[in-house]
Amino acid sequence: MPALILVSEDRSAYLADEFGRYQRDYDVHTANTAAEAKALAKQIVADGGQVAMFVTESRLPDAHVLEAITWWRGVVPTARRVIAAHWSMFREDAAPLRPGLAKGKYDAFLLMPRGVRDEEFHTAICELLSDWGSTVAEPEVVTVKIVAPTADRLTLSIRDYLDRMGLPNRVYTPDSDVGRAVLSHVEGEPEYPVLMAADKAVGTARSVRDVAERLYGRPADIDVDQVVDVAIVGAGPAGLAAAVYASSEGLSTVVVEAEAIGGQAGTSSMIRNYLGFPRGISGMRLSQRARNQAIRFGTRFFSGWPVTSLVPGQPGGVAPHTLVTEGGDVHARAVVVATGVTYRRIDIANLEALVGLGVNYGSAMTAAREMEDYDVVVVGGGNSAGQAAIHLSRLARSVTILVRREGLESTMSQYLIGEIAYNPRITVQPCSEVVDGGADEDGRLGWITVRDTVNGSTTNRPCRGLFLLLGADPHCEWLPPEIARDESGFVVTGRDVPPARWQGDLPPGNLETTVPGIFAAGDIRSGSMKRVAAASGEGASVVPLVHAWLEPTSSSAQSSTSSPSR
Repeated sequence: MPALILVSEDRSAYLADEFGRYQRDYDVHTANTAAEAKALAKQIVADGGQVAMFVTESRLPDAHVLEAITWWRGVVPTARRVIAAHWSMFREDAAPLRPGLAKGKYDAFLLMPRGVRDEEFHTAICELLSDWGSTVAEPEVVTVKIVAPTADRLTLSIRDYLDRMGLPNRVYTPDSDVGRAVLSHVEGEPEYPVLMAADKAVGTARSVRDVAERLYGRPADIDVDQVVDVAIVGAGPAGLAAAVYASSEGLSTVVVEAEAIGGQAGTSSMIRNYLGFPRGISGMRLSQRARNQAIRFGTRFFSGWPVTSLVPGQPGGVAPHTLVTEGGDVHARAVVVATGVTYRRIDIANLEALVGLGVNYGSAMTAAREMEDYDVVVVGGGNSAGQAAIHLSRLARSVTILVRREGLESTMSQYLIGEIAYNPRITVQPCSEVVDGGADEDGRLGWITVRDTVNGSTTNRPCRGLFLLLGADPHCEWLPPEIARDESGFVVTGRDVPPARWQGDLPPGNLETTVPGIFAAGDIRSGSMKRVAAASGEGASVVPLVHAWLEPTSSSAQSSTSSPSR
């Protein structure tokens, strides 16, 4: 079992009693000094175990607490680090210690429990342990079992999809006990990977879409005669917020997502500046919570199905808008386009051939687990790149951030810059770009070539993982020409629409496109802020506009239905 190490000179027994509730699932150890805790962690790791968390008092007899945390981080960089200050010292120690929290030196500053059932304290502990379990440890409770002889590109992409959907999964070799048990349900020679879901259904997956269809169905599952009030394309923060607010207000709502729920934000290992989550929250958890919230109000989700085209309807409820997918069409009175953006491609043939084999677009949480003790490179200077680098530093031997600019200051939030500067495993290499790369003898990424953008010199360096976060391109090539876009391809809305494209004497509504009844929210919209919170706000703000559009449409439809001529 993974270990929890509790450190206090005088109150280790008290902490051990408080953590008694975890003893079924964790080995709970105590230590009286920082050095004792370090030695204990080393022994656990040497014996093949894992340390999930250090919980320490704010004052230790043999080292400053931040120095002690640095020692422990060097032994177990993946462990979560918590300072639990005794109430007699909490206010005095808070001021000097909290700046370290902002720089990522530790994960939480908590008040030590003062009595039984201090659920506020234990909620924080459980959140951190949950984060550790979802990003570091292989899951104990497995929702989807995958049987494959090797971790090939398809297997890794399926795992990435399942991880982003919040479905715990593990890969088993065909000759393992679990692998043989799963394969016993397969007739004939198996085609890998073979999947067994929680309902014991076994099947072969040839694509991520096969998995999505098996788990969540097809858009064609909606009755072809049914017209929903609003169809949302894209399940990132904007689409999810729109779904929650639309369905909670009684609108029949369908969300169609090309990949996994959460979009680009769903790949973030830890979002620390999202309102209401003082300890941060992973993009996956934020997305799945929003999805569950929308489902509670009646939203239907279909993931793994890109919309290939949008056929605008006719005003006044004469004909609905139609979203076309390979899994069937969705008809809706209103449409919200929230497809977000995609990471820009690097367009280097040798590296494109290794996507999924060490080369990754985005933070690729699943691939991060494969990077233990390797040297990896993150390309990009935005917040997503910073979050990816910090997460990778828990696992990789070294992380290098490559940026073409002279630094990160103009593109990354200050809290991330401070955390990166403090992290000894992360190096920022400015004025640099990747120009080539290639595979090792095992067919996976083994090296890259880096060019200095100032003097043009090139250097080859070993690299087992390359994570590309190169900026954003709009994902709206499927939209009809009736929907106006700016010179960069982002959807134009509201007063940004040129007067020549107005429907009458007034511009469209604030988030409305040049086609009445079709709206845009989030990163896909021209002029948007490109932040998770801003996208969520636009997703919520679009719903009143949808209501305003639907009201005359609904009245017209009711009038037509009640007419004696019909």
